[in-house]
Amino acid sequence: MSNMSSTPRSFTFVDLFAGIGGFHAALEALGGTCSYASEIDEDAAKIYEHNWGVKPAGDIAAATEPDMTVPDHDVLVGGFPCQPFSKSGFQRGMNETRGTLFFSILKILEVRRPQLVLLENVRNLAGPRHKHEWDVIIRELRALGYRVSSTPAVFSPHLLPPERAGRPQVRERVFIAATLVGGLGVDETPVVTNRPVNGWDPQRWDLESIRLPDDEIDGGAGHYGLSEREARWIAVWSDFVVRLKADGLEELPGFPIWADELVPRDQLVIDDKVPEWKRNFLRKNSDLYTRHRDAIDAWRSAHPELEHFPASRRKLEWQGQHAERLEDCILQFRPSGIRAKRPTYAPALVAMAQTPIWHGNRRKMSPTEASALQGFPNWFSFAGQDDKHTFKQLGNAVNVGAVFHVLREQMRRSSDRWREVAQRAPQTPDEYFKSRSPGRDV
Repeated sequence: MSNMSSTPRSFTFVDLFAGIGGFHAALEALGGTCSYASEIDEDAAKIYEHNWGVKPAGDIAAATEPDMTVPDHDVLVGGFPCQPFSKSGFQRGMNETRGTLFFSILKILEVRRPQLVLLENVRNLAGPRHKHEWDVIIRELRALGYRVSSTPAVFSPHLLPPERAGRPQVRERVFIAATLVGGLGVDETPVVTNRPVNGWDPQRWDLESIRLPDDEIDGGAGHYGLSEREARWIAVWSDFVVRLKADGLEELPGFPIWADELVPRDQLVIDDKVPEWKRNFLRKNSDLYTRHRDAIDAWRSAHPELEHFPASRRKLEWQGQHAERLEDCILQFRPSGIRAKRPTYAPALVAMAQTPIWHGNRRKMSPTEASALQGFPNWFSFAGQDDKHTFKQLGNAVNVGAVFHVLREQMRRSSDRWREVAQRAPQTPDEYFKSRSPGRDV
């Protein structure tokens, strides 16, 4: 047995809203033992048990009221859903969160008093639309004696270099790192910043680092091939890029390009209800047409089927910089359009319908490659689950390397006990999991 697999078990943790176990992977690699997990999605819970040997409980609310059944633990983690909290009467105290899942977290903290807490959520939680929710979260954690920064700690795995378990995926998430100090939890700087680590340049990423040869794809590469219709969407827009570059445009603009709005200014009709940001884009589309009218007219004439494309496929979101064609980019079919970007790092995994398409456009990313993009071990198994559910769960998962990095930084800022845990841990979860197998007791 290697040193990595024998990492000392030095603390216990509970894993709330556990999904398929992204938090579990990071905490086990740091030396933790899971004493309790909770996941209401039955499919995700089965995958969790299959890989981690722990059967998650169901609804966390039932485990906190009327009786507390969550056991004692040292660390609490969870990627919690954020529902709006009551604003009526400018209430103070935990009752403002009653009826939400965050209330269940607070009840556990009040009773069990874990020393470290790490919560994760989408970046929008710290945005202006959720200011009230953010303020309540920080206030209530401090009221329970936790030190927590009011400045959001935002981080993405593409900011970590490969040797620190980074991954070529932009996945910005808010991490709320709280440490039990007693009394009033005071403000401090965030545990991490949204900047590259150790001087790493994210533009050095190459998605080829996680791409598998076609003959190693489970089920065969053809299973993830493009449909005839999808291939045609790409071919038509690739021809658009080629024609405009031949017409002297060195780099396509970064604003959304709407095929329907590539018209002269005197034919541009903007409804009064259209917001100003979209008005601006429509005017830019018209100006683009004016500068390259002949090339765009020829493109339209060559592809009469364009007008029958779905509305979202008549839009191009170009982030390909100097790429000569769409086939040189990684693509994503999004509700907002076809997004094309340089094949450095991938956009965030979100769902089956938006699975990234490899540059070269022969096929979409497979579940095995997407799992690697989220930092799961190469032995991680979805136990025969269908691709639709697999991509859904991966899209909802936390990135293992990002969690490992954030929590280790939190440990280094805490007591001697936690600094020692951080010191003893392997450099990356990848090192630890080289000799780990699914479901094995640790």
